[in-house]
Amino acid sequence: MYHSFSNKQFVTKQQVVEYSKRKISSDPVYLDTETTGLESNDEIIEIAIVNSSGEAIFESFIRPQKPIPASATAINHITNDMVANSPGWADIWPEIRHLLFGHSIGMYNAEFDIRMILQSLAINKMPNNTKLNAFDIMKIYSDYMRSDRRYRLEQAGRNLGIVIPNSHRAVDDTLLTRAVFHSIAGIPY
Repeated sequence: MYHSFSNKQFVTKQQVVEYSKRKISSDPVYLDTETTGLESNDEIIEIAIVNSSGEAIFESFIRPQKPIPASATAINHITNDMVANSPGWADIWPEIRHLLFGHSIGMYNAEFDIRMILQSLAINKMPNNTKLNAFDIMKIYSDYMRSDRRYRLEQAGRNLGIVIPNSHRAVDDTLLTRAVFHSIAGIPY
């Protein structure tokens, strides 16, 4: 996983740009999740994967093990009715794992998405035998800004002049994550 430089005075913006260019040339995929909440018993209710060309190659609602709380619906607008006939995590994880295998995976706040993937596996009593090759675009953006601050995805997009909205829906947020990363590298998105 990408680790933010601990001392911003020794990393240049150009080093972050060059790292981003190298990472983009390695054909990464990008991933985002929407969840039932932020706690240790919450799980994924929507996931999207976008390829390096910006095409959504996977998107799905996921039926959670417990009802979606109103507090989560207020943020991501995903209701229990919307996921009622969706596959469960156990049903779609093999396909997701296959799409991620062999790719580096760009995520905005990767620690959260990885934790939610692991929690969803555990809640569904599935083995955790997949190593994700993730890099955190939130940390890369902070390094690019030469700041210890962690910027929200929508703020990073606004700062870079990206018009893709942060809708708190998986595909839109994945496309915005990709666009932020490409903008850092100076590559059209």
